[in-house]
Amino acid sequence: MPMPTIHAFATGDTKGEELAFLAARIRAAGGTVTTVDVGTQGPATVPVDVPRTAVLAALGPTAGAGNAADPARLDRGAAVATMSRAVASWLGDEHTAGRVAGVIGLGGSGGTILLAPGFRQLPLGLPKLIVSTVAAGNTAPYVDVSDLILMPSVVDVAGLNTVSRRILANAAAAIVGMVRDGAATLPPGGSRPTLGMTMFGVTTPCVTAVRQPLEADGFDCLVFHATGTGGRALEALVEGGLLDGVLDLTTTEVADHLVGGVFPCGPDRFGAVVRRGIPCVVSTGALDMVNFGSLDGVPERFRHRLLHVHNPQVTLMRTTPAENVAAARFIAERLAAATGPLEIVLPLGGVSALDAPGGPFHDPEADEALHAELTRLLPDTATRRLRRIDVHINDPAFAIEVRSAFDRVRHRGARA
Repeated sequence: MPMPTIHAFATGDTKGEELAFLAARIRAAGGTVTTVDVGTQGPATVPVDVPRTAVLAALGPTAGAGNAADPARLDRGAAVATMSRAVASWLGDEHTAGRVAGVIGLGGSGGTILLAPGFRQLPLGLPKLIVSTVAAGNTAPYVDVSDLILMPSVVDVAGLNTVSRRILANAAAAIVGMVRDGAATLPPGGSRPTLGMTMFGVTTPCVTAVRQPLEADGFDCLVFHATGTGGRALEALVEGGLLDGVLDLTTTEVADHLVGGVFPCGPDRFGAVVRRGIPCVVSTGALDMVNFGSLDGVPERFRHRLLHVHNPQVTLMRTTPAENVAAARFIAERLAAATGPLEIVLPLGGVSALDAPGGPFHDPEADEALHAELTRLLPDTATRRLRRIDVHINDPAFAIEVRSAFDRVRHRGARA
């Protein structure tokens, strides 16, 4: 087995000098480094360990190999896209072969978008860092739900100067420190089964009452804030085989996806759980609301609706019966394909702290529209059960029902 190294990436035609400096600082900090050229135009200006032709070869003889072998023949956007696919393929092979201890890259907006997909695919905990000119802006398109770190370059990555030397030296020290003293050095986590849970502030009492006894019983509970990225992060861990079960109690992201809120799930919500077939309990937490930013930012078409200012940056809108029916159909369409052990537990007394009797979003008609449609579309099967519980979601009795449901799906999963 080869010794893994830190893989350092940059476009050798425009950032060769900076790549060489970064590699030297990694070595000075005690790390071993493999430099990789991902340039798309002229030749690399410094010697590298892995030329771009070797990276592009990972695309194979198909995928437009003629043009892929010479990205300079493509316009810049197509060249960056081609090289990005090549990096993802080549880096995946390198990791599978045990040659990657960590990854670091340099880039402007083009270089960052070129490298980010390949870096994101690497396992959670493997150090991954990009020194980038876009690190101070909206980083969601680059980081997504990974643990990729973007370090602001402060100045453009365009030559070595008083500022860039300091930034690159710190980046080198950071990646060496992560490789030497980071996640890979942690003792094994043991045999504790790991569970994913979804939560919002308005469902915290429920999730806490479910989580604490499970942790006391030896489960490692990971709680995801249901803000769109939270649900997708949970799904990514399920897809990667890192979760042994899911308690998806706060499915509010579905409402944002369908109505147009700021915390939407993607169209593949619940897909990973269905594909993996792991034990799962689902509920309807916080489906009484759609999330927006400040009150002034609520779209004009919703200004007449029932709104609640949660804080100066978050405004909530009560869902209607029709919107809840649509949410139920979205959920049911996906969960109907599940073959693993699944229980749907419906809190008939309200789905969030705001939806309790006397609360600003209390609307039994809207809740029943949601729950009646789920009941109609998801009848019990050999692997799936739906239970209607006549209490509020944050009532301690509901947490007891959820834990009982999880015990059942866990035991059914163990017998499968």
